[in-house]
Amino acid sequence: MQTNDTYSIDGQGLDALEARLHEDLEFLCYPGKDWVPAQDGVSDVVIIGGGMCGMVAWLNLTAGGIRRIRVLDRNPEGYEGPWLNYARMRTLRSPKTLTGPAGGHGALTFQAWFRAQFGTQAWETLDKIPRPQWMEYLRWYRRALGVPVENGVSVEKVEPQGDLLKLTLAGGDEILCRKLVFATGRDGTGGPNIPGFVEGIDRRYWAHSADAIDFEALRGKRVAVIGVGASAVDNAAEALEHGAAEVRHLIRRKTMPTVNKMMGIGSFGFTAGFGALPDEWRWRFMQYSLSTQTPSPHGSTLRVSCHDNAYFHFGKATVRVEDLGTEIKIHFADGTAHVCDFLILGTGFVIDPMARTEFGPVAGEILLWRDVYTPPEDEQSRDLGNFPYLNDDFTFREKSEGAVPWLRHVYCFNYGASASLGKVSGDIPGVSEGASWLAKSMAATLYSEDLSTHWQAMLDYETPELDGSEWTASELPQTTKEKVA
Repeated sequence: MQTNDTYSIDGQGLDALEARLHEDLEFLCYPGKDWVPAQDGVSDVVIIGGGMCGMVAWLNLTAGGIRRIRVLDRNPEGYEGPWLNYARMRTLRSPKTLTGPAGGHGALTFQAWFRAQFGTQAWETLDKIPRPQWMEYLRWYRRALGVPVENGVSVEKVEPQGDLLKLTLAGGDEILCRKLVFATGRDGTGGPNIPGFVEGIDRRYWAHSADAIDFEALRGKRVAVIGVGASAVDNAAEALEHGAAEVRHLIRRKTMPTVNKMMGIGSFGFTAGFGALPDEWRWRFMQYSLSTQTPSPHGSTLRVSCHDNAYFHFGKATVRVEDLGTEIKIHFADGTAHVCDFLILGTGFVIDPMARTEFGPVAGEILLWRDVYTPPEDEQSRDLGNFPYLNDDFTFREKSEGAVPWLRHVYCFNYGASASLGKVSGDIPGVSEGASWLAKSMAATLYSEDLSTHWQAMLDYETPELDGSEWTASELPQTTKEKVA
């Protein structure tokens, strides 16, 4: 038996790690046998999103022998996902030891990638993963596996064409496919949450935390940030570090959220079992998590509070924003107000299938949780009610059976799936389990759809295991007949 030292790649560089990875994949017969019947001009699967979720979905599908896959991403190469776009935290919020999109392959983990370059001692010293370094890892992941992401490609419209889906791209090109996966991240089934109180206010006075913000332009400015979640805090820190005169957090809650409730129950059992729970329990878990709010990480919060010109104001529910001509005035429910130069909305994202313009008016036919479940009075949540109520294979469901049957070919592998199936399609901790679940479910569906083809292939298969030389026929020796009484 070989020892673990035989396989050590500490400090040996990425070439050694990639050699180990490719050997491991070869041992596992990767990629899987190509078994899906090919159709001329038709992709088996199209994945929208070439970031972490899209790539690990591709890995699991190809491991299962689903080969004709296209992965599309609207961003330039190396800038997929939020990491170098609107994410502004210094480090990831997840522990460094989580396996993330490794798909069960040790050589694909961030830890293996890091240790191959910097060694064990550096790994032990590392606290949390720097955000830009995580993107470096994902770039390597794509290169090492050869994930065929097509960058700069946006899907404008999805519609049925017979038993297939027709995707119309920006520019007019079209793709035909059998299955479509939305691996579109946090805003994958909606978009930024823009409160009504900024309606009519000139955009030079405000931005959402997911926008491309010119922080240098905030130097010397009075900045207000609505919210105190992770993204709100990260954006406040950026403004302070770029020389804002002051940054004031305007927080609706009376106290600071301090406990990440979901972290306390995270386990393989929760990941595997959440989707099979009764509706009332799935709602209860998610509603409690949303209502208690996930706090900003310790280090991120200190990144703000270490500045003397940073302030946290609680019990300040914003009701109106007034344009004063050269500044804005923010009015609160308690009757007070605050004047500032610029407002950052750290208000997160909303789930709203109607915001997915690719579906057109059909988005209104997607079954939502509010259509299915009525929660107790003390567990009400409008936001949670807007989540899609998915099948157990990540596919969308229709509000009226038979109205939009092609929705069963569209898979919601993003944040929108969390109310139905748990956090297995967006967050780092459970994404590999989610991708495995997705691949198995899709493979089962594809096989059943082609059942007659597979049956005929079995009937037509005539490759012999034996050629006749393996045995010699002989006569059975005659025996004396027994007398009959």
